[in-house]
Amino acid sequence: MSLRILILFITSLSMFMLVIAANPQSKHGDTTTRSKTQTGQHTRTRATAKIIVQSSEAKPYDQTTSPALTEIHIIEIFTGDIDGESTVRALTLQRDDKSASQVSMQRFSGKLAGRQGAFVLQGSEIVKDGKIKATWFVVPGSGTGDLSGLRGEGGFEGDFGKGSDGWLNYWFE
Repeated sequence: MSLRILILFITSLSMFMLVIAANPQSKHGDTTTRSKTQTGQHTRTRATAKIIVQSSEAKPYDQTTSPALTEIHIIEIFTGDIDGESTVRALTLQRDDKSASQVSMQRFSGKLAGRQGAFVLQGSEIVKDGKIKATWFVVPGSGTGDLSGLRGEGGFEGDFGKGSDGWLNYWFE
């Protein structure tokens, strides 16, 4: 008889724990956090910034045939939730119609939502009709200081050479 009661108790306890883990409104925050971590979900925060190009220098990379390839060195200033400076290296394919495709790597140094450190962004940009639009992501493992473990994705848009509005949806691992 006592064995049946023990089995019933263990079964009931197991069911209770499953309900708590599946209920995000539960007062047991630790269980919810562990459940999210185990499933790979992270709470994401959106940071925004105004991005201004402080300097830019283009050098021919491969001009042997059209479309031309160019390497660009850029220093950008970020203000807002993302606040600091970024050094960028980009390879650009310049088309005859004045549009361009670009890939970039940049190291940001400064603060993200008050946390000090550095991280690397890998990006892909399109320039067309005087506007630039980009997507980027934080390179895994590149965060330092208070930004160690940073992950994220975002981008920017703006008028080419006149500043852009950037964003980063980020989380920490």
